[in-house]
Amino acid sequence: MSNLKPERCATARSFLFVPANRPDRFDKALNSGADVIILDLEDSVPSQDKALAREAVSACWQAIAQQDVCVVVRINAEGSPEWNADIELVSRLPGLGGILLPKAERTSTLELLGERLRGIRILALIESAAGLDNLKAIAGMPNVVRLVVGHIDFMADTGIACSEDERELDPLRFAVSMASRGAGLAPPVDGVTVQTTDARRLAADTLRGKRFGFAGKLCIHPQQVAGVHAAFAPSANDVLWARRVLEADAASNGAAVQLDGRMVDLPVVLQARRTLAMVGTSIEP
Repeated sequence: MSNLKPERCATARSFLFVPANRPDRFDKALNSGADVIILDLEDSVPSQDKALAREAVSACWQAIAQQDVCVVVRINAEGSPEWNADIELVSRLPGLGGILLPKAERTSTLELLGERLRGIRILALIESAAGLDNLKAIAGMPNVVRLVVGHIDFMADTGIACSEDERELDPLRFAVSMASRGAGLAPPVDGVTVQTTDARRLAADTLRGKRFGFAGKLCIHPQQVAGVHAAFAPSANDVLWARRVLEADAASNGAAVQLDGRMVDLPVVLQARRTLAMVGTSIEP
């Protein structure tokens, strides 16, 4: 098993949920092309099936770990009757990519997980007013590798009712993006699109997150994975522009220069390099 798999949490675009009490769906998820698979012990598992879900993960883990896929587990929230049993399970899963922590609200929770699960990588779900209020402190915790927006639970917690474009949640997404940047984390992960067969809605939701600086998205169906990857990928025009920017920069020996009437300076060059890196294109002109 590659030791690099857990590092993929920081660069992943697609995070596909699969209910942990449905081992019959594990193979399909693992072969979906998603960057990260989330074995879910929380919302998608009925309370009476929680123990069964843990047993399924434990029984299948050896086979799962042999796959070249990064896998994380969403545990139940602190204070849940399942909390301790979930942590005990996670401690017995060698090669786990990390955990998705729901209702991330307090640094004390992250400190506790750090003590009980040494070296574990945590994806912190911001899905409550308390989580938003403590966003900067959560992002600054050493075991947090990425922030994740759980906008549906956030709406339930706050009573916010969103229009179709979810503009009411713009402050949340902006704050999560800025906290990620301020803490030096990888760009954050946006919440799910519940319309599993609406490719247009999925693309619009993903592109909205991309405009806010997000670089990943939660998925609830395998058919959403390709659409998420396509939306996050730079367009052909973006790649062409990035190549021309680097060529112009090289010709000017690093001095600011104009290209098609636009000023090209260091921030533009850095963005061009990021664009080409996303498609695996050489950054050398």
